[in-house]
Amino acid sequence: MQTDETKRVLETALICASEPLALREMRVLFDDGVDDGLLRALLAELAADWQGRGVELVQLASGWRFQSRPEMRVFLDRLNPEKPPRYSRAVLETLAIIAYRQPVTRGDIEDIRGVVVATPIIKQLEDRQWVEVIGHRDAPGRPALYATTRHFLDDLGVTTLADLPALDGVASAQTLALLDGEAGSDGQAELIADQAALSLEAPEAAPDANLESPTCPPSETEPTLIADEHRTDTA
Repeated sequence: MQTDETKRVLETALICASEPLALREMRVLFDDGVDDGLLRALLAELAADWQGRGVELVQLASGWRFQSRPEMRVFLDRLNPEKPPRYSRAVLETLAIIAYRQPVTRGDIEDIRGVVVATPIIKQLEDRQWVEVIGHRDAPGRPALYATTRHFLDDLGVTTLADLPALDGVASAQTLALLDGEAGSDGQAELIADQAALSLEAPEAAPDANLESPTCPPSETEPTLIADEHRTDTA
């Protein structure tokens, strides 16, 4: 197969795919007759070809996909005027702690936040496919260890945990070091969790619409933070 034809097949598959495509899935298109090096080169060419258009080709944690550019969001939202899902401060703080200190148990989260983590909060994050149980700690009761998923990274529009938003200008590595310190020391951990929740809630942190078909329907609308005056752990 000629390179131009390979590129055309690759472009078509990416446009029509409902989920990001990994390199191993792209190889299936060509019966493993195209190596990863050529695929990466063609992906780079495709990304350049789509520069200046309303959609772009991006690499995410689980693969490559076409998605609309952020500046197109205001127009696409008119096609999907539904209100975004709203998440409480407790949900977003819990998600932030898991994201920046994973793997963690519910007890770890409670030590940092200073309040009990209600079961519906964890369930809401699991239903959203943002967190999952990856094992159990070797401790009394063998508590479940929670971590974020590739789907979570895809929704944020990043490829690895190192690409997570900085907290108040602090790099992710420094943030992890701070969270590894004594929980609740001078309220520092709680403050970092609070800042993390706000960072993860920022609209620009997540990708805009997926190009799931040639009609380019908008993806799920971004979650909105509920600013509670009184801290509660109701989901």
